[in-house]
Amino acid sequence: MRRDVQALRASQLYYVQHLTMESIARDLGTSRSTVSRLLTYARDAGMVTITITENERQAPETAAAIARLFGVRVHVVPTDGGLSEAQVLDRVAAQAALLTGRLVDSEMTIGVAWGSTMSAISRHLKRKPTHDAVVVQLNGSGNTQSSGIGYASEILHRFGTAFTARVEQFPVPTFFDRAETRALMWQERSVRRVLDLHAHMGLAVFGLGTIGAEVPSHVYRGGYLTPRDISGLRRQGVVGDIATVFFRSDGDTEGIELNARSTGPPLEQLKSVPRRLCAVAGQSKVPALAAALEAGYITDLVVDEGAARHLVRHHERHSAQR
Repeated sequence: MRRDVQALRASQLYYVQHLTMESIARDLGTSRSTVSRLLTYARDAGMVTITITENERQAPETAAAIARLFGVRVHVVPTDGGLSEAQVLDRVAAQAALLTGRLVDSEMTIGVAWGSTMSAISRHLKRKPTHDAVVVQLNGSGNTQSSGIGYASEILHRFGTAFTARVEQFPVPTFFDRAETRALMWQERSVRRVLDLHAHMGLAVFGLGTIGAEVPSHVYRGGYLTPRDISGLRRQGVVGDIATVFFRSDGDTEGIELNARSTGPPLEQLKSVPRRLCAVAGQSKVPALAAALEAGYITDLVVDEGAARHLVRHHERHSAQR
């Protein structure tokens, strides 16, 4: 408790009174390095929230262009060309976690997908206590090799812990073997309880799955899809998925066989969620991102600098071809 008191006092002196670390160290009777650690502890514990105000007029040119083209709120994460895609993902995840914390509120139902991007976001979440909030799993995680419960529950647990929220898992497969089986399961009261939570979400947080990303989407490398499934998706012109619901380059989902067996929410239903936060890292995901933006599946976007520039060029090329 003494550490919390010191951290709060150090934060007030540093951020509100604008004292130097040396002055704070004298005030607390400690060292400058201890003050630095107290300030870091205060940020990690959620005592301090740092907000960078950005509007379209102040935003970098690329962010402003994306906001104008697609009508979304955009956060472009500064990166340089020397980073690996895994490092870029980590930076994007940190920004997405910060934004998630700003959007989450008490009495809110938060839909959470699973996957490589969501796992990275969950590790960066800062504590923000709420009351009567619910974190609900967007799509099932079981497959023929594993229940998937451990992987998905770890992500959900981090979200629940960060926001002191109740966690609701969705204990169904990612894909049913038959569409008729899903139709029957969707009539079960235990399943309908989770589907009802989906229908009342105030916020959904997700990444985009793509077949050819340098950091492969978990659904494509975790035993969820057979080689035949992947070939079929390519044949049907699929460019990506949101919570294992697949879409084409124009955002259309109709007629994609796997969607009839998927446990993710229909993307037209997802569009009714007031805030839909998507985090994207890497230029290989740009075709999927462009399609999702054109279809209106995203309201808030966190994207790395390289992918953001590529997205604008991609849109310009396709507009010129129309």
